[in-house]
Amino acid sequence: MAGPPRLTTHVLDTMSGKPAAGMRFDLLMLHGDHSHHLLTSITNEDGRADKPLLDGDHFHLGGYELVFYVGAYFQGIGVDLQTPFLDLVPIRFMMTEQAHYHVPLLISPYGYSTYRGS
Repeated sequence: MAGPPRLTTHVLDTMSGKPAAGMRFDLLMLHGDHSHHLLTSITNEDGRADKPLLDGDHFHLGGYELVFYVGAYFQGIGVDLQTPFLDLVPIRFMMTEQAHYHVPLLISPYGYSTYRGS
């Protein structure tokens, strides 16, 4: 994974076949049984954050959690869900090397997948 160490994300709405523009997400750093909030952001028109979530002096190894507000996203784009299946989607992961970590999220109202991207 070339380039300077950094953390990025990308959200794709598999129901519509488009980037998930306007989805809120939080980034937390994990410390054993507790965490602390690092940032809140909204995906841009391409379903990405406008800049790396962590880079430079802010990039540290350890455990992290991204929390995506998928219920609010689908409600915001007019998907009529009487009883939403997904509300918040948390993704916990470890960064164990000085590298580019990319955490994509493929989302629909009823399921999701993720992986370590490049």
